[in-house]
Amino acid sequence: MISIRPKHNFNGFTLVELLVALSVTGIVLAAVATLAYALGNLNDSTNDTSQKQAQVRYATLRISELLKNGKLICGTADNDVAIWRADDNSDAKINPGELVYLEAGSSRNYLKLLEFPAVTSPIVALSNILSGTAKASLISSYDERRITMIPVCSNVQFVVTPAPPYTKFVTVSFNLVEDGATRRYEITGALRGWAGNLLSTDGSSIVSDDD
Repeated sequence: MISIRPKHNFNGFTLVELLVALSVTGIVLAAVATLAYALGNLNDSTNDTSQKQAQVRYATLRISELLKNGKLICGTADNDVAIWRADDNSDAKINPGELVYLEAGSSRNYLKLLEFPAVTSPIVALSNILSGTAKASLISSYDERRITMIPVCSNVQFVVTPAPPYTKFVTVSFNLVEDGATRRYEITGALRGWAGNLLSTDGSSIVSDDD
């Protein structure tokens, strides 16, 4: 009597081969995860740097235009620079809507513009701006608008040459952390239409006509 036995397929993976395959797969997956994490960090760093560079470009444009068209640097009290940006109504006087403050904050950790839009009267005395008392009075009396140029920075410094109200050159400098490194930036501008001819002899007020 002839018996027929079924054939068994012994071509599958052995336990050792499976373990080796799992080990290799684990190494590959770990490498892929590490690469993805590194690329994610690089992308975040690139985005952060690009955002801060855009802020610097915006601040440079706004401040340069403000200084180029400005008439007087009226004071530098309380980490601010007060600028008579233009004589909109041609009255040869400083009105609230014509006054702009560059603000650094008490900790010198941001850069903002403070304005009082659409306020055409009364006249703001230059002496009050020079002494630093005008700002608080304007804020309590009128609606202000703040425009953030650099939201987070450090060591903001304003250098004016010579002292207000005779200033013709202004330098704004600040530190920014980009990709873990601190960089120092400077924005420099000059008053092209300096209205020194409207200053009184002692420089404490604006006179009604040219000296």
